[in-house]
Amino acid sequence: MISKMLEPLLSQLNEMRVILASSSKQRQSLLASTKLKFEICTSNFEENLDPREHTFSDFVEKTAIGKLNDVYQQLKNDQRKPDIIIGVDTMVTYNGKMYGKPKSKEEAIKTITDLTQSGIPNSVYTGVAIMYKDQIHKFTEVTTVYMAKLDKEEILAYVETGEPMGKAGGYGIQGIASTFVTRIEGDGNNVIGLPLCRLVQELKRLLKNS
Repeated sequence: MISKMLEPLLSQLNEMRVILASSSKQRQSLLASTKLKFEICTSNFEENLDPREHTFSDFVEKTAIGKLNDVYQQLKNDQRKPDIIIGVDTMVTYNGKMYGKPKSKEEAIKTITDLTQSGIPNSVYTGVAIMYKDQIHKFTEVTTVYMAKLDKEEILAYVETGEPMGKAGGYGIQGIASTFVTRIEGDGNNVIGLPLCRLVQELKRLLKNS
């Protein structure tokens, strides 16, 4: 479906140098599913914004822009400069608090415990920044995720699989966590880390208006 939506513009896009500023295998796989030709350039941006000083949307958008700008600096002197750079950042929120990637098993246990005990859903915010013709365009996509209640042994067993590490909110919806996700409201791809539908619409809009 996504590739069909993008198909009329693929020939135009595939003549450009498109960069995804992310090392995430999940994001790479999702973007590749559109049949778009793109390169990977990992950002070295230090994700050190203070969550207390930003709204959820501002936080992920500013981090996405930071990643984008870092990659732009890496590539700006290339003989062929990038035409499009895409920066992305994902954050899970619950009960007014942001949850990033767990830094330890203990943090992962606490995160999954928080997300699965109350019946209250968590929200996944993904900020996307697109640099095109020296201008940055940004947006945030939000998806709501409902989870089943897990007992202590189930939480420990999940953390021991290693899946929570390196994932915002400590879970991978495309993996084992799918067994305790009861409902999703919004774009499921957004939970994986890249809101494909919205991204495609933004690319179409930018190219149409250029």
